[in-house]
Parts: sequence; structure tokens; C-alpha cells
Amino acid sequence: MQLISDKVTVNATKETVVHFLKDSSNLVHLLPTEQVSDFKATKEECSFKVQGGITISLIQDGEEEGKIFMRSGEKSPFPFRLTLHAVDLGETTEGYIEFNGEVNVFLKMMVEKPLSALFNIMSAKLKDHFAA
Repeated sequence: MQLISDKVTVNATKETVVHFLKDSSNLVHLLPTEQVSDFKATKEECSFKVQGGITISLIQDGEEEGKIFMRSGEKSPFPFRLTLHAVDLGETTEGYIEFNGEVNVFLKMMVEKPLSALFNIMSAKLKDHFAA
């Protein structure tokens, strides 16, 4: 299953956005506080509980020009990969999240809508974090 969040214009350079996203502890600023608890992080990985008591863990998994890769950790309910995109627009940056998960049809019906909403919130919070 592939999901792509809303694309937002971030009021910061690509380098600034990439530097921010490369530190997993900064992801706390992008998560909806009312839906997430028990956030724990190091620079390379983080974990948190979402509504319903499911624990999600993310591990930094490399980068390339304008992309930061994260993969699911052991505590996640299914294997997935996140790509955090930062596209250079000069003085600003286009940011969005791409999700690729290995889910069966039944699970897809359950998680597609909430995950899409979560990634759209995270994109909006990225924009808000750098708002002047």
C-alpha cells in the first residue's frame, strides 16, 4: 500500500528542513499530540503509541538528495518504509511524506484512512513549524 501526504510549502531552505528531519527526536513536533503518547527518541530512531494502544517504531534508514528514509522497527504492527521528501524551491521547500507498507487487504481497509490523515497532519505541522 502506498500513500502520499499533502504537499506543503515550508518557509525554510531544503538544507534546514533536511537537517531538522534527520534528527528522529524532532518528529515529536510533527505528531498530533492528542493522538500520540509515550514518545521516546534518539537521533536515529523513535517510538510512540497511537490511539488504540499500537506502538510504532521508526529507524533512520539512510538518505539521498532531499529524501530521508525511515523503516519500521520491531514494535511496529507491520513492515513499512517512510520517505520524508524535501524538494528545493529556492527560499522555500516543498515537503511531504511517502508511505509504503506491506499490508493485506483487510488491514488496508482499517489503516488507510487514519494513516492518510496522520501523514497530512504531519505535513501541515512541518509547514507550521517553520512558519515565520
